[in-house]
Amino acid sequence: MKPYRVGIIGFGFIGKAHAYGYLTLPLFYDPVPLEARITHVCTGRRETAEKGAALVGAAHAVTDYRAVTEDPDVDIVHICTPNHLHKDELVSAMKHGKHIYCEKPLVATMDEAREIEAALKDYRGTAQIVFHNRFFPATMRARQMIEAGFLGKVLEYRAAYLHAGSASAKTPLKWKLSGAAGGGVITDLASHVFDLVHLLLGDYDRLMAATCIAYAERPSPDDTSRRVPVDAEDCVMVLARHRSGAMGMIEATKLAQGSEDELRLEIHGSDGALRFNGMDPHHLEVYDATAAEKPIGGTRGWTRLDTGQRYPPPASGFPTPKATIGWLRGHVACLANFLQAVAEGKPGDPGLQQGLYIQHVMECAKESARTEKWVRV
Repeated sequence: MKPYRVGIIGFGFIGKAHAYGYLTLPLFYDPVPLEARITHVCTGRRETAEKGAALVGAAHAVTDYRAVTEDPDVDIVHICTPNHLHKDELVSAMKHGKHIYCEKPLVATMDEAREIEAALKDYRGTAQIVFHNRFFPATMRARQMIEAGFLGKVLEYRAAYLHAGSASAKTPLKWKLSGAAGGGVITDLASHVFDLVHLLLGDYDRLMAATCIAYAERPSPDDTSRRVPVDAEDCVMVLARHRSGAMGMIEATKLAQGSEDELRLEIHGSDGALRFNGMDPHHLEVYDATAAEKPIGGTRGWTRLDTGQRYPPPASGFPTPKATIGWLRGHVACLANFLQAVAEGKPGDPGLQQGLYIQHVMECAKESARTEKWVRV
């Protein structure tokens, strides 16, 4: 069987992360979920497309996404462009029956989400959203333990995604800081937290959110001497209630000076607790409240599980389960999950429906921030 042919639309930072997955997959999985090779790279400029294609050994460098989504020789389409470009690329790829691996968020607006939802009824391919934080062994183990009842009744949680990239007024207004491009921390960072919390704790019931813009103007990315207005939030804080009765705080910010890429999660239940920090993805910390606390503390206390790179087969064990795991390894595992679904002809997980759900949750957060009221999800 000949390899699946892959086209990557957008080859900036995240496009390269997707390409890294294909280039290294045979090292991490034996056997690989399926044979695939990158044949097309698409960017907005000829020179960057050609440079990207040369970097990964792709035969075709193109500047029109339709040269990927409509090409009968392409089997799998990766969407790695700014958020406001996703919708047209998705619709075209769905219409032409491609398997789709799409960066979060699914699209930029709820109107666009409704268009994707309408197109789903005729779509027969496999599609997955890139919520890669699901695919660290630590978060995979957290899900197992919660489903096994380790926490007992889940009572409350705190979850945060902390960056510092917007803390300085000198930071230019790039697309991730532009509402017109579908940017802002709700779509960029909170989308990851909303998904991970939903995976572990189930459906949201209602949200109360507040946002802030740190600086009304920022330097233009084209000319830093010129100031341009800011129209997307730098920070969001959310109070969330779940249908299960659990309640929690969710924060996403690019104003947390001193942070780099810090995804924090702490969940408390009647029988135990779990916590995870993405700056130390090697470990999941657990607290067993049913352990003996006498004499002198007994055996009760926080324990760090060495989840490391302990992926189940067909993971090859490379480089070693004991080696410190990194951000890119989560992306490789996310891609492997998608390719396994393609190989088996089943829906991706998290699929487009999950992308639509998180789009709705994000819109509820935005509505709450606008109205200063609770919003039902």
